[in-house]
Amino acid sequence: MTLRPGWPEDAAAVTQALAHESVVMNLSRVPWPYMPADARDWLAIPRGSTDVTLLIHAHDGPAPGRSCPRLIGTISLDRERGDAPELGYWLTPSAWGRGYATEAGRAVLHMARHSLGLKRLRARHFVDNPASGRVLGKLGFHETGRGTTFSRARGREVASVMLACDLEDARIGDQALSLAA
Repeated sequence: MTLRPGWPEDAAAVTQALAHESVVMNLSRVPWPYMPADARDWLAIPRGSTDVTLLIHAHDGPAPGRSCPRLIGTISLDRERGDAPELGYWLTPSAWGRGYATEAGRAVLHMARHSLGLKRLRARHFVDNPASGRVLGKLGFHETGRGTTFSRARGREVASVMLACDLEDARIGDQALSLAA
């Protein structure tokens, strides 16, 4: 797996990976249907040196022993809302259940703690998306409450679980570092 910033030439791959209703309906700010212009606009957002918005590429090739990177999702830390950055991610359906979200999440938590010096992260997931809650639990997030989040694709408020992760907890660092093991 490779994590890297997105480039304008990634627009077609982002569109293809995200153009699944089953993915978009679990996100808050993404429109449905997702169009190439949406990907181009998202990739054109200016990012600072400490912004974490990364594409997730898998290296499972078409033949044994061959590496063929393909875009399977994104992961980011959103600093726009609240007192602590919010971890967000999505994966294309063909990558579900294969550990990519957990692996990418551990890498970003490690980066947040050791490179960015962050103390706490937030996250949330829709109640009807318990798989995301399981991934966040593996990463060390714990529930802090319930509420609603507006979903652009659904066009309404959706029941949500709010979570937090204390990055100063030594176990979180151990979990993130275990990705190298």
